[in-house]
Amino acid sequence: MALDIVWGNVKNSTAAKILSETLQNLAIDGTLYLGYPIMASADNSTTVQALLLSKVPGLVAFNFPPIETCVEELQAQQDSLAYAIEGSLGRHDALREGRRLGVTANIVSFFPASNSFTNETNDKYYFAYPKNISLIFTKCAPVDESFFRSLVAAIQRVTTIKPIKKRTNVKGTDSRGAILKKLEVQIANLDQWQKKAAIETPEGAQRVRGLAGSGKTVVLALKAAYLHAEHPEWDIAITFNTRSLSQQFFDLVERFSIEHSGDKPNFEKLHILHAWGSYSASGIYSTIADSLNVPAMDFGTAKNQYGYNNAFHGACGELLTYAKSQPVELYDAVLIDEAQDLPVPFFQLVYLATKSPKRIVWAYDELQNLNNTQMTSVQHLFNGNVSINNVENSPQQDIILPICYRNTPWALTLAHALGFGIYRDDGLVQLFDELSLWQEIGYQIDSGNLNFDSDVTLSRRSDSCPRFFDDLLTKEDAVITKKFEDEIAQYEWIAEQINKNITEDELDPDDILIILPNALTAKTKYPLLAQSLQRHGIDSHLAGVSSRSDVFFIRNSVVVSSIYRAKGNEAPMVYLANSNYCAQGYELIKLRNTLFTAITRSRAWVRLCGYGRNMDILIDEIQRTVDNSYKLKFHVPTKGELAELRLINRDRTPEEKEKIRKAEESAKGILKLIEDGTLSPSNSAALQSLLESLGKNQTSTKPNQS
Repeated sequence: MALDIVWGNVKNSTAAKILSETLQNLAIDGTLYLGYPIMASADNSTTVQALLLSKVPGLVAFNFPPIETCVEELQAQQDSLAYAIEGSLGRHDALREGRRLGVTANIVSFFPASNSFTNETNDKYYFAYPKNISLIFTKCAPVDESFFRSLVAAIQRVTTIKPIKKRTNVKGTDSRGAILKKLEVQIANLDQWQKKAAIETPEGAQRVRGLAGSGKTVVLALKAAYLHAEHPEWDIAITFNTRSLSQQFFDLVERFSIEHSGDKPNFEKLHILHAWGSYSASGIYSTIADSLNVPAMDFGTAKNQYGYNNAFHGACGELLTYAKSQPVELYDAVLIDEAQDLPVPFFQLVYLATKSPKRIVWAYDELQNLNNTQMTSVQHLFNGNVSINNVENSPQQDIILPICYRNTPWALTLAHALGFGIYRDDGLVQLFDELSLWQEIGYQIDSGNLNFDSDVTLSRRSDSCPRFFDDLLTKEDAVITKKFEDEIAQYEWIAEQINKNITEDELDPDDILIILPNALTAKTKYPLLAQSLQRHGIDSHLAGVSSRSDVFFIRNSVVVSSIYRAKGNEAPMVYLANSNYCAQGYELIKLRNTLFTAITRSRAWVRLCGYGRNMDILIDEIQRTVDNSYKLKFHVPTKGELAELRLINRDRTPEEKEKIRKAEESAKGILKLIEDGTLSPSNSAALQSLLESLGKNQTSTKPNQS
């Protein structure tokens, strides 16, 4: 297994490069951190120039001193580094063995040139260069297997990502609550891609793409804390689209900052801001507007001027005109979560507001885009001013996170099947432009070819998801679909099931999330659902309406949320009510992305509920996914066909929606005339032409599935 190398803030790039090449030649299994981590003590913090984390030769910290440094000074430096590491690791109970630390920190002074010291084999102090490093490693203390996972978590700063619930109400051994206890004690160490995304920060832009549940939010919080500890003088901004993410970022960044620097972050320099902002809290947009002395536009005004879906796009575009003429550089680095939901003018505002060398990091999952058809190219996103390239022995600019830690493999595959329309009677809804992304996000080719105009069958790779899902859950229980006679019957069943979840399954109310997919009707639908819940004695709240906009979960209350509020959040048990809303419609890409986003909020179990004929459409697609053993079997369209799909299923402007409404009314009128015998298609050339056109269109959109 190759050595994983993570490039942090490297002070001596020559020594770092030679050390990394030397260790790679030794075929060590582990991770080499360059310019990381930061070891905090009560008085100061120390950045380790290089840290090797492996079982053998163990935990090895390197410094790169000048060649002229005397031996006494080298020994003093090693002592200081050892004290810093031991003090930092000693705070972790899992790393202690009785009264002492169960892990030994081996300290090595590394010289890239082949110089030797007379006491290079000293039992206490190690001095190494490329030719003798193997000998030095034979004297290092290895890491015992029982401590290794905890050591990895401590070094990566992920030991406090999320406090584990005590779940004192859990008495059974095989209830859902008991299963959750087992899931939650898993140590969530960072994988090789997450490590790079969290620590590597190039002198410029960086793109992080990942599945829902792949750790994008945690990675950005870690990166912010790391940069803040390294550069406390910088102004760093974290921004996002979903307001309820605010508290999550505050909590994560505070925990990680304490781990990095031993102190809480300075929130006057580390700014956690919603993308837009509001009267009560500043955002990136409103802060830039204030700096330009331009009144910030609120949502109501922007909606009236630009429409509901284009409100933020219009507001940012208007402000961009002012920013181009008098740019203000406010931030040393900007980290953007949920980038798929933010408009192009917002990114161009961020570019103008970021100091050179334009450290802008944006993370996204294209299928969670609830507003647009696809993520804009890097070239267009920043008006041609930014490019990204991965260069060897340097921080990576383009990182993909392929492993999903939140969703079961069955729920994730189903989410992709429904999101893309893999088994839809009328064919695909959308598809990645870059077909290689399928493999990069954890799928393997079972048969066929992953090329345009080809048949292919894909399945999740075994290494693309944690083992504990297979060990603790079953595919039959992970995803369940239910159809009902009407909307109320659906709400009653959901309430009955949640009552069972709480009284029998030993789940807490805040383990449960109910999603209403149509954001425009969520307020009117909620009272009916709340009544059903209340009849079973279950308290609930509608996120952002009957709770503060930055609060999502409330203790002893089941959260009900529109899809927009639910984004960025997760729960063990997810109920999607009115799933039928997403089955078909004019803006089908948005509807299917809503399905994908809702399903991927689930950490263990998801229930898809709905009613009516549209629910039959979804049930058919879901059953085909199950019958195909949760594999994706489809025909990849040509590039031209893919472009046509996006055109047909794209978001519609208000003007287009009005034209469609009028056409539907006309169609209903014509149908009524035909039914009552007033009009016959055989007597109307226009109707005959329309029927012929419909027949051709139906044939052209039929799927060509393998």
